[in-house]
Amino acid sequence: MKSHKITVRLRDQNRIISKEIPEGESILRKFEEDGEVLPFSCRNGCCTTCAVRILSGTIDQHDGIGLSKQMQENGYGLLCIAKVTGPADLETQDEDEVYELQFGRYLGSIKNRTGNPFDM
Repeated sequence: MKSHKITVRLRDQNRIISKEIPEGESILRKFEEDGEVLPFSCRNGCCTTCAVRILSGTIDQHDGIGLSKQMQENGYGLLCIAKVTGPADLETQDEDEVYELQFGRYLGSIKNRTGNPFDM
């Protein structure tokens, strides 16, 4: 089975880790097998705790719903559901930053109309 080098830049720790992972395997699971702690919460691709910016390469993340197609097209991914498709260089992101990028304009427009984004 073909394997590929996956590099994860842990931005909040100023640390870079790499691992050869077989194609089609879970990135999060394979790093965990070696004792590396990567950010995650739901393990289902629903939240943005494990969001990464894809600096180079591609990942398979078709199982997730936590990132819009637009965010994915802009180079973001979710580690918890990401599977290896080839070599990739990934950088962890701040969850609030990603959430704001994805939903900020929408919530801001609601707040501008109502004064409170949760008064609908």
